[in-house]
Amino acid sequence: MKPRLMTPGPTPVPEETLLELARPVFFHRSAEFRQLFGEMTEDLKYIFQTKNTVVTLTSSGTGGMEAAVANLCPPGSKAIALICGRWGERWRNLCKAFGVELIQVTVPYGQAVPPENLAKALTDHPDATAVFATFSETSTGVRNDLEAFGKLIAKTPAVFVVDTISGLAVMECRTDSWHIDVNVTGSQKALMLPPGLAYLAVSEKAWQKIDANTSARTFYFDLKKYRDKVKEDDTPFTPAHTLIRAQRASLKKLRAEGIENVWARHARMAAAARAGANAMGLKLFAKQPADGLTVICVPDGIDGTAALGMLEKKYGIKLANGQDTLKGKIWRLAHMGYIDQFEVLAAISALEMVLVEMGYSLEPGAGVAAAQRALAGNIGK
Repeated sequence: MKPRLMTPGPTPVPEETLLELARPVFFHRSAEFRQLFGEMTEDLKYIFQTKNTVVTLTSSGTGGMEAAVANLCPPGSKAIALICGRWGERWRNLCKAFGVELIQVTVPYGQAVPPENLAKALTDHPDATAVFATFSETSTGVRNDLEAFGKLIAKTPAVFVVDTISGLAVMECRTDSWHIDVNVTGSQKALMLPPGLAYLAVSEKAWQKIDANTSARTFYFDLKKYRDKVKEDDTPFTPAHTLIRAQRASLKKLRAEGIENVWARHARMAAAARAGANAMGLKLFAKQPADGLTVICVPDGIDGTAALGMLEKKYGIKLANGQDTLKGKIWRLAHMGYIDQFEVLAAISALEMVLVEMGYSLEPGAGVAAAQRALAGNIGK
């Protein structure tokens, strides 16, 4: 039985990228490394849609988020966090760890943060140093409106900092034109690499804040050190250079496809997954869904955790459970990165079979047919 990984991170990795990881280890302080690192950085700028400096950290995406908080916000400063799920809460926890006074703009799980809520927070707190937001809230499947947020924040002294870890290279994201000052992402989602690298696109407005922060409590994550070395196509500390070499291969694949086509491909798969779920009589959890995953409410009378176990054991389909209070209540079906439309159809088909076996009433094939119709209707778009 072929295993199919359809969790919202880590995600599958292309075969040609995996082959790069099988190559011999090489010396990281070399012309070879500087050349490939420079190429990767330029391709990242294309994916980010930015002309800003892009720095690479050997860490998970959370390391990139920590670097943003530590470098931008002196202890005792004030920031605003837009929270609609577990990853928005990660911003809250990071700010607490670094002594930042946080204004929390929260909404219930499953909802996106309305831009007008941000507008009020900015009016009430004009002294905020930064606004932290999440593009694709992977815990709930919600997409936030970064473009609207950016227009509001650009009129203020605050910098706009976004976790796009599961949204970049999935949905339209234009770092510069949307006024995103620090765009943080990770390697293990739509960038089609194992975990281990974080990337930050940093604007001049953000660098001014970073340079002015003489109280930053950081050493390894000191972004000024990375800014200085990236000018030489290098890093200040030992990088995960074999991952960087492999990342170059996946980025070349994305660039050859074209970023607008990448966004459209993910939108097609998302439409198919949602149509399939609806046709099975299942409810979607997110009111404003992201395109990287479809979050489905577990129907009454079904053991959500047991269903996921059956999916994996009997059909090789690995979906993700809910987290914390949502465990057993939602299923998270990912379709980002190196996942195609036929894998979405396979997941819908397997979910149908498991639900029928567990006693849920549905017309076998209804979900698959609806997903196929959605895909057929999007051909050529």
